Amino acid sequence: MAETTYNGYCVKCKEKRDFQGNVEVSKTGMNMAKGKCPVCGTTMNRILGKAK
Repeated sequence: MAETTYNGYCVKCKEKRDFQGNVEVSKTGMNMAKGKCPVCGTTMNRILGKAK
């Protein structure tokens, strides 16, 4: 899958940032964008909705 830009909250920087990420399916069956914060490098997640 190609990386896409998503907007998420970085818990380390305490700010919303755009990050490059890939869509994965979580253990609970939700689509989730997962990537790294461009400033500090912390893993960022964005819940996108239920997986089909």
